[in-house]
Amino acid sequence: MHPRKFGRLGWPVSEVGYGLWGMGGWTGSDDAESVKALHRSIELGCTFFDTALAYGEGKSERLLGEVLPAHKDTPLVIATKVPPKNGKWPAKPEYDIADVFPPEHVMEATDTSLRNLGVEQIDLQQFHVWTDEWAERDEWMRAIENVKRSGKVKAFGISVNRWHPTNVIEALRTGLVDSVQVVYNIFDQHPEDQLFPLCQEMGVAIIARVPLDEGSLTGTLTKDTTWPDGDFRNMYFPPARLAEAVDRVEELKAEVPRGMTLPEMALRFILSHPAVSTIIPGMRRPQHVETNMAVGDGAGLSTALLERLRPFRWDRGYVVEK
Repeated sequence: MHPRKFGRLGWPVSEVGYGLWGMGGWTGSDDAESVKALHRSIELGCTFFDTALAYGEGKSERLLGEVLPAHKDTPLVIATKVPPKNGKWPAKPEYDIADVFPPEHVMEATDTSLRNLGVEQIDLQQFHVWTDEWAERDEWMRAIENVKRSGKVKAFGISVNRWHPTNVIEALRTGLVDSVQVVYNIFDQHPEDQLFPLCQEMGVAIIARVPLDEGSLTGTLTKDTTWPDGDFRNMYFPPARLAEAVDRVEELKAEVPRGMTLPEMALRFILSHPAVSTIIPGMRRPQHVETNMAVGDGAGLSTALLERLRPFRWDRGYVVEK
């Protein structure tokens, strides 16, 4: 597994990390299989794990907590997130940060995550929602200072709203944010415009989430694909959007090089950008781990192929938040 530096913090992290959202409550998840997949990822060199207190009300944190004791001698970076106290996704400009991330809530959520994970310190704590309307408010600054001073958290980051990658710029300029988690993939190339250059300038780590566009870039979805009631993907892929995604993926398949799969090309596209510290595909089965971890060999895509993939940028606009 090829390592990358985690921004100015300098932590060596696997360029292919692990996103645990799916195992927190997506339909089709099997806890025993999820645990096996986590173990296998560490055996293959994965060192970065991203979860959240909101994923299954702490379920994915607890599953990761089951696995960590068996790998005490392996340096791992564990990242989680503080849910908004008002329980609303995404954050909107009119929300008062005092209702979303008051310092006492951030500390309580951190304590809960520590118990779920079974660790004494969280490497990276993150706000799970954000709006730059809060950038100059001191509540979040005090919250970060409190959890760091307590020794419960090493570093702090922000997970930005889907399709709003610039809605964190002012927070970054405070110098208090160590990392940004953002949607970035072949379809969602918008972070390259303003966010990535600023992060590179300031040494802010980039965690690329949703690398396979919630499944469309696996190439396995059809216009008739459905999910059980309550599954997030029903909202992300309403019928018209699903049909458009399938059509776009069919066009994209023509660009896949010989000997490479569409998912591999999608992951290598992201890793070809030097601003990216790690990607966090969701993996709930050992076979998914085997396939995705193999991409973390430090080899990106050719310049010519990257240029051919640029026109696949998709300006979808806002639909739903994670």
